[in-house]
Amino acid sequence: MTTKPPLPPFDETSARQKVRAAEDAWNSRDPDRVVQAYTPDSRWRNRVAFLAGREAIHAFLQRKWNRELEYRLIKELWAYGAARIAVRFAYEYRDDTGQWYRAYGNENWQFDAAGLMHTRLASINDCPIQPDQRLFSWPQGRRPDDHPGLTELGL
Repeated sequence: MTTKPPLPPFDETSARQKVRAAEDAWNSRDPDRVVQAYTPDSRWRNRVAFLAGREAIHAFLQRKWNRELEYRLIKELWAYGAARIAVRFAYEYRDDTGQWYRAYGNENWQFDAAGLMHTRLASINDCPIQPDQRLFSWPQGRRPDDHPGLTELGL
């Protein structure tokens, strides 16, 4: 059986590790990497899209990162339970016209015993921003450890 540590039940430390691992994977913008964190039959609600299974999730992520250019994400732990984690997040991206956005949202996650996410419920809102309002300007990829999080940025 494939496992994706840290495994439930979560404490604050392991929940924070799980959140950072998810952030790092998403900042890679690599659908092949990201889908490995989900069960083969994972179920998602992402805005108004309802997805089931890794293949659908993979296709969704490919479309997402083809549209959302220069994507950079920060996730922050909001709450946790034995096999559940709630996060809040913000990410910045631009579209193909050059318009920048900051998306704000919340996610509820539920994990199986192997640490794979089998349920992801996401609510997200996009806000157009000017280039000089950007706060996420590290080189694409993993957010540096010394970069402020959402709370420190006042988000």
